[in-house]
Amino acid sequence: MITLKREDDVFVLTMGAGENRWNTNFVRAFDARLDEILASEGPAALVTASSNPKFFSNGLDIDWRRGEGDGEGGDKSVFAKEFMAMMGKLITFPVPTVCAINGHGFGAGFMAALCHDVRMMRADRGFLCANEIQLGMSIPDPELALFRHKMSASAFFDTVQLAHRWTGPAAQTAGFVHAVASEDDLLPKAIERAAQLAPLGANRALYSESKERIFGESPSINEENGAAYLLRNMESH
Repeated sequence: MITLKREDDVFVLTMGAGENRWNTNFVRAFDARLDEILASEGPAALVTASSNPKFFSNGLDIDWRRGEGDGEGGDKSVFAKEFMAMMGKLITFPVPTVCAINGHGFGAGFMAALCHDVRMMRADRGFLCANEIQLGMSIPDPELALFRHKMSASAFFDTVQLAHRWTGPAAQTAGFVHAVASEDDLLPKAIERAAQLAPLGANRALYSESKERIFGESPSINEENGAAYLLRNMESH
């Protein structure tokens, strides 16, 4: 479902579950790979990628969510809490994180991409979109906080209210994707960038603390209305 390989100081996490839709078992598999990285020492960085050339992650596993029983996706009753908590873990991860967005990233997949430090996207194919409003679903407050934290005000409005579909070049112009590349170059360039950043992950306590402080006291991601706080405390909202 999800594999993790290490290339020198770079961990490459590859989602390999088809459209990589999020259910409880997928969350737990992803989280287990993060724990493997946390168990390492020294300089390190993470690259998250997908084995599917069309989809980075196609969002929530809606068929599982709306079906009867827990099914193959796991315990539905804990999904929201565990998913949001893992996003809170990823956004403050103590080593640099790079997301290689090789295809469509919708809803929860878009969230996962935004929780990384650096986003690189395929130049010629794929959209990022928060499509909840199109599906008749309300966007949870933690997700809104994350988008607000990572985007300009205009991009935030277009994303959450108008369900805008962002291409790689448009997302780069809007400022929340750092670089675009061809299909063949995307993963190698993401790994190259992660290797450049890996020394920052040697002091993990400092790197994590810095993420939680760099935006100042008022909009801090750990304050009551901040993205990390809300992601970690889903049940209270």
